[in-house]
Amino acid sequence: MPLLLAPVGQEVKIVKIVADDKTKKHLSNLGVLVEGTITVLSTSGGSAVCRVKDGRLALDRMVASRIYVA
Repeated sequence: MPLLLAPVGQEVKIVKIVADDKTKKHLSNLGVLVEGTITVLSTSGGSAVCRVKDGRLALDRMVASRIYVA
């Protein structure tokens, strides 16, 4: 399921990122990696605020819809 549909407050595993190489590299630098975990803290207006490792990250609708989690 896309990250935007993930339950708020539950840690989920990233299974696939559908993006170009530049975006994948940028996300990996931020700690968003396939096989990694991410927690959605809130979603509003199509964007998502997530916890990755010990930090918070805001993802816009376009990027969040390309990150698939289980």
